[in-house]
Amino acid sequence: MRPDARAWFEHRTSSATTLAELDLDALLRAKRRGGHRVSVVLPARDEEATVGRLVADLRNRWVDRLPLVDELLVVDSDSTDGTAAAARAAGADVVAAADVLPGHGTRPGKGEALWKSLAATTGDLVVFLDSDLVGDVAHYVPGLLRPLLTEPHVRYVKGCYTRPLEVDGRVQPAGGGRVTELTARPLLNALWPELAGFVQPLGGEYAGRRSALEQVPFVSSYGVEIGLLIDLLRLGGLSSLAQVDLGVRRHTSQSQEALGVMAGEVVSTVLARAESGRPGHQPLAASGLLTQFRHDGTGFVPHSRAVAVDERPPMATVPEYRSERAGLAG
Repeated sequence: MRPDARAWFEHRTSSATTLAELDLDALLRAKRRGGHRVSVVLPARDEEATVGRLVADLRNRWVDRLPLVDELLVVDSDSTDGTAAAARAAGADVVAAADVLPGHGTRPGKGEALWKSLAATTGDLVVFLDSDLVGDVAHYVPGLLRPLLTEPHVRYVKGCYTRPLEVDGRVQPAGGGRVTELTARPLLNALWPELAGFVQPLGGEYAGRRSALEQVPFVSSYGVEIGLLIDLLRLGGLSSLAQVDLGVRRHTSQSQEALGVMAGEVVSTVLARAESGRPGHQPLAASGLLTQFRHDGTGFVPHSRAVAVDERPPMATVPEYRSERAGLAG
């Protein structure tokens, strides 16, 4: 690890593995003193099994009992199950991604929901959580907010954690994050070694200042997290980034084939950003396709799908958003 990355890791990684490590009253005072408004966003697609419990806990703890959160929004990305109904019944505001900025159309992918959430919320501090979290995650929201509420120079905070992996009924305590270890981490160490101190660069739990988030593009696919990390590094430098150890993260595991698609989208995002930093902005030397193979019992059958970078522009450049923000300021 480069000396600057090691120093950053040692000094900019704080611990919030339980609520006991957090002075909640002090955080609420800091929020009020700074005049902050906090929005929590959960992108969701077919997460009926988990989103209701998660929303209910967040609302009970951080809206009703301790008013740390002002908006709790679920962005539904074309779910085919009861995700929207479960989230609404549990107390969240729910919007369909297709209904936000309808003049700009809609695209598939998690990043699309995150980008559109900026237009559907009003908080100057925005916390993003995945909707498939299970177990006790009550400390995630205040843990991610703490650096933003107490350190004015911090603009973006990534959560990190161990990720148990369950395969065939057997649990490996820290076996999750396979795309991170096999794809994202080697690429970051090679191309942006100053980011080597991030434990979970692809993790779905993070928070940022709207003033920073609205200045960077959002990749529509699973490349959104690594794209944000690289772009926010370029925007504010390493000193504007922080990391919080949230302890353990449990969620549903995906198949190897699905992880391969995710890795392809991460690679495409990284290559696009590496190329954009070169003189002359040489065209991306990638096919934009990922071919995988399945065995049908007789032989291998190839299946290809697009993993090319598809991204939305910085929200601050969208006329409808600028008009809405100007109206709120007025």
